[in-house]
Amino acid sequence: MWHGPAVRRRKLGEELRRLRCAAALTSGEVAGHLGWHQSKVSRIETGRSGVKPADVARLLQVYGVDDPGLRALLEALAGAADGRGGQWWQAYRGLLPPQYRDFISLESQASAARTLETSVVPGLLQTPEYARAVTQAALGGLDAARVDSLVEVRLARQEVLRADPPLELSAVVDEAALHREVGGAAAMRRQLRHLVETAQLPHVRLRVVPFSCGGHIGLTGPFIIFSFPHISDLDVVVIDHLTSSLYLERREDLEAYGAAFHTVEAQALSFKESLNLIAGMADGV
Repeated sequence: MWHGPAVRRRKLGEELRRLRCAAALTSGEVAGHLGWHQSKVSRIETGRSGVKPADVARLLQVYGVDDPGLRALLEALAGAADGRGGQWWQAYRGLLPPQYRDFISLESQASAARTLETSVVPGLLQTPEYARAVTQAALGGLDAARVDSLVEVRLARQEVLRADPPLELSAVVDEAALHREVGGAAAMRRQLRHLVETAQLPHVRLRVVPFSCGGHIGLTGPFIIFSFPHISDLDVVVIDHLTSSLYLERREDLEAYGAAFHTVEAQALSFKESLNLIAGMADGV
């Protein structure tokens, strides 16, 4: 079940409708300004029809929106929602399923991400060795070239942590994921040390839920919450399944998962305690 682009279209349409109303314009007046049929404006605002980034730019001009950050975000979302755009991951179209491309698009546009992982190290914090071992285990039977390409994609995704501005990442990891020896002892030791190093970045917050916590809400499964600049209503929860990704966008879903993340974060060790635990594990591997 892949709902990513539909979510983007609907959210984008809602925001464009809000901006039109703020400009005190009717859909008919907007259509007249642009030489469109009124039905086109309505389809865009309800998410029933995709919209090109160039058309978003024209709409924003009519609405008098001059915030460059907001304009860039909405134009980027338009490209993501209809599958267009010159993003780096388009070079891997033949390799990546649509839902993964959409996930990467969301990740690249988000200003912040909150992620809970219970089985593996979060993808943005993985070393090449660890990423390769996870890929081979999860997608057995792939030839070496395909595995290489998937690892390249994983590492390219990590550029969001070095962007300007960077993605603000809050990651909570179950201790079990850190004990699982993925790729062998030496690879795991390097992965744990990499976690400690990356967590020193000012925009990365990493915390561990220890075994001593016992059962916690995160045991129901991992998830990630993306937040976007300028427009809180664009936030979305992503839950991965074996063959698909589920995108949750209803306010009640966002509130439920936000509360779940807050709860499990409160049960986790402090930042300093978490890094001490990881560093100790690295020395013991």
